Amino acid sequence: MSDAKTLSDRVDALETRLMFQDEIIETLNKTITEQWQQIDALTRQLAALSDRLQAAETHAADITNEPPPHY
Repeated sequence: MSDAKTLSDRVDALETRLMFQDEIIETLNKTITEQWQQIDALTRQLAALSDRLQAAETHAADITNEPPPHY
């Protein structure tokens, strides 16, 4: 009977650990998903800013190549 109780206690302990591990895995999955969404948004923002900077540099280069208005 002692062996059955010990085995039952071990199974209960394993089930408890499994439950906590499942919760932790779910929490980590949510965190990773949120971080991926933030990284994706930041990557799109960076690309848009890079495009705007390049357009501004091109526009500035065009302006500096024009002769001054008093000529």
